[in-house]
Amino acid sequence: MKKILFTHSYFLRFDPKQWAMGKPYPPLGTIYAASLLKNHGFEVKVWDCMFAKGPQDIHPELDLEKPDILVIYDDGFNYLTKMCLTNMRQAAFSMCKSGKEKGCQVIVSSSDSTDHFEEYLQEGADFIIHGEGELTLLELIKDLENGGMNLENISGLSLKKPTGFMKTPARLVLKNLDSLPMPDWSLISLNTYKELWKKNAGYFSMNMSTTRGCPYKCNWCAKPIYGNRYNSRSPQNVIQEIKYLKEKYSIDHIWFCDDIFGLKPGWVEEFAGQVISERLSIRFKIQSRADLLQDEKRVEALSQAGCEEIWIGAESGSQKILDAMDKGITLSEIHRSTKLMKKYKIKPCFFIQFGYLDETKEDIQKTVNMISNLLPDQIGISVSYPLPGTLFYEKVRNQLKEKTNWTDSNEMALMFKNTYPPKFYKQLYRYVHHHYRKHKAWNSLMESIKNPFVLTKKKIIDSLSYFYFNPMSLWEKFRLEKIERLID
Repeated sequence: MKKILFTHSYFLRFDPKQWAMGKPYPPLGTIYAASLLKNHGFEVKVWDCMFAKGPQDIHPELDLEKPDILVIYDDGFNYLTKMCLTNMRQAAFSMCKSGKEKGCQVIVSSSDSTDHFEEYLQEGADFIIHGEGELTLLELIKDLENGGMNLENISGLSLKKPTGFMKTPARLVLKNLDSLPMPDWSLISLNTYKELWKKNAGYFSMNMSTTRGCPYKCNWCAKPIYGNRYNSRSPQNVIQEIKYLKEKYSIDHIWFCDDIFGLKPGWVEEFAGQVISERLSIRFKIQSRADLLQDEKRVEALSQAGCEEIWIGAESGSQKILDAMDKGITLSEIHRSTKLMKKYKIKPCFFIQFGYLDETKEDIQKTVNMISNLLPDQIGISVSYPLPGTLFYEKVRNQLKEKTNWTDSNEMALMFKNTYPPKFYKQLYRYVHHHYRKHKAWNSLMESIKNPFVLTKKKIIDSLSYFYFNPMSLWEKFRLEKIERLID
């Protein structure tokens, strides 16, 4: 039986912002695929490159393991890999070549390779898996065991033929997610992850997935792996994994990395009921949508289950921009969901996107005002980022030159022509962060004055930070207006 070595292409050191934060999540998608093959009796090893210095570090592993097949299988549950950063693409290309030099057959499965399969095949990959990868990979490995006689009949595959590139029909997505084996975390070392989390956050967080896919049609959101179909694990299956992670690895916290957590009607309430009945004590964060958090009973159930943080795609304070994005939410829904989360002691967190087509100064100001008025617990600011397969990408593709992806997650480059040039949005990013923190600090200061007998060290620090962020906010605004004047 062929020996299989798995890896992925996310090198934490190549993403300076994430390296500095020091809160990495292990490659869940990679482990799912490796676990499935292991479950079917294949000899599987995983080289986790998360903390490696570079793709050259795979060479000793290839020499040691002498695999027949190298599988570069990216974690499609992590938004950082969905961004298709060029640092990681070059690392993947390098590992493809290394695998070929060592006599391996090379298989790649990722969002980026799905969008650019010809490039990956030219760089040394033998096969590219499109879409949801586990079943395609299993079928491919089995066929390679038998001499690769049936490759053209395997769904969800690209390969290079003497006559050119060949792409087989798409594979249907997996509906029964409970049929997959649980991720076998013994395939990698979790010690470094745990040490970094304990050092930088004071607790240990692990990632889990309860769903695959997203049925919504935001026109800038690429879905090369799971598409618009939405399938969910059963609450019982999820509870079983939580219990295992707590018992085996003593986790304190979970990031449910679904695009949308608990969309299926009644799922959240059933899940919360089982958490309570099993007397599970676990804290977690999720991603959801403002329109799904209008039901107070759902928000209350999330709180009872242990949810302490929800990220929603607020995106903009301008309804015009939300509609242009095909976001499918309203400003009133953002306001109501934020208030409900705060009522049930859940921290609301906003994804904010600047630079969408036809965004004006007034639209930007509406977004700044929304953030200041609602005061989410955290904000994540980005600029519009065109990814292949989206309507937004088609609108701007003629403006894209050689640069079509960011180098790392903090680059924030606007790669198409908009109301303002790229330097404006980079400065806007700095200003909005300082302006937001000024308002957060002011709010904390007012609360401290009203309730001086319940002050904590953190509350005092947060309150005093107002005297730093207030002048810094004014300075960043001055710099922003200077850029704006030069443009005019």
